[in-house]
Amino acid sequence: MTGLAVNVDHIATLRQARGAAYPDPVAAAVLAELAGADGIVVHLREDRRHIQDRDVYLLRNTISTKMIMEMAVTDEIMDIACEVKPEQVTLVPEKREELTTEGGLDVTANRDLVASAAQRLHDSGILVSLFIDPNPAQIEASAAIGADLIEIHTGTFCDAQTMDEKQRAFSDIIEAARLARKMELGINAGHGLCYNTIKWFRGSDIIDEFSIGHSIIARAALVGMDRAVKEMIEQIKLTGP
Repeated sequence: MTGLAVNVDHIATLRQARGAAYPDPVAAAVLAELAGADGIVVHLREDRRHIQDRDVYLLRNTISTKMIMEMAVTDEIMDIACEVKPEQVTLVPEKREELTTEGGLDVTANRDLVASAAQRLHDSGILVSLFIDPNPAQIEASAAIGADLIEIHTGTFCDAQTMDEKQRAFSDIIEAARLARKMELGINAGHGLCYNTIKWFRGSDIIDEFSIGHSIIARAALVGMDRAVKEMIEQIKLTGP
C-alpha cells in the first residue's frame, strides 16, 4: 500500500508563535506513528522558524518508524544531518521570505552542488530524495546524480484555480512518476495535499509514499492527531488499482 509520511513542522509553528515549550512536535510525531504513519518529516530551516535543532535530535532517538529530514543544501544543516543520520534526507530549495517551500529544487542548474551533497549523505548511510517539479529534465538529472528517490512537487496541482488547470497539473504528476519509475527512482509526492486532493490519486499505485503536513495538522487541531492521521490513511488506502 502507498505509505504516508506525516510532516509535524506546523506543530512547531504553533509552539514558536508563543515561544512556549508546547505543543511538542516530538509528541505529535509519536501520536502520528501510533495512528499508523509510516514516517515522520521535519524541515530544519536555516531561519529555524518552526523545527529547532533540539527537535531533530529528540526525534532521532524517539520515533520508531523512519525519520525524513527536509533541508536546503547548506554546510550547517548538512553537518547536522550527517550527525543525526535520519533514514532519509529530502533536499529542497529554501528562501527566507517564503511562507512555505515554493517550487521544486532546480537540479539541472545546481547539478554539481546537489551531486556533492548527495554523495556526502550517501557516505553517511542516508537515502537521498530530491524535491522537484514534475519536469522530465529534473527527473533525468536526479537519476544522473544518483538520487535514491524523488518527491514530486504537487503544489501547482493543489493550487490550480480551474478544473482544466488541475487536470493538466495532475497529468504532469502522473507522467513524471512514470518516467521516474522507468529510471528506477523511488517516487514520493507532496506539498499542499489535503483530504480532497488526495482523492485524485484513487485508482493509481504510481506513488510510493505521500508526504503530508499542513492539512493533517489543521485537522488535528479540531479532532486530534489520531483521528486526523487515520482519516488520511483511509483516503490513501483507496489509491491503487
